[in-house]
Amino acid sequence: MRDREPGGTDANGEDGFREVRQFYEEVTQIVERMHRRYLDVIRLELQSLGIRDINSVQALILVSMRDEEMLIRDLIQRYYYLGSSTNYNIKKLVECGYLEHERARHDRRSVRIRLSAKGRDLVAELNQLQKQHAEMLAAEGDLSPDIQSTRKWLRRVERVWAEFIELV
Repeated sequence: MRDREPGGTDANGEDGFREVRQFYEEVTQIVERMHRRYLDVIRLELQSLGIRDINSVQALILVSMRDEEMLIRDLIQRYYYLGSSTNYNIKKLVECGYLEHERARHDRRSVRIRLSAKGRDLVAELNQLQKQHAEMLAAEGDLSPDIQSTRKWLRRVERVWAEFIELV
């Protein structure tokens, strides 16, 4: 973060700070809307596949896991899912046959999870959807500079949030 002088100005003056603040507020709103829209995209894809037993958040958990076996706590920590709702969603995914689970041998309190064949099939379908969307974006022309700049800015925002969380 830049050193700000009293009164809310920075090295670029009040206008520079105001511009960054407005951009930051807009980016956080866009990120939130994009997450909701992405869940809508997944929901619509689930419907088109005739899948009615899980929701888009649960499908996103499957996609996040890829084909890794992991502990539930690792899933929560790595992908920033909320604990109690994640436990519910994992239970539902196991009940519906998308995940397999077993108690860890070294610590019976820990549960290891992995995609079942049904889960891998769904993830393959959703990965295909992501590929189609990437192809649509690529068809719009060379976005490399925009993508790199956006990624860099989003990572900076993520870093600021992580630092804030550590301080609190």
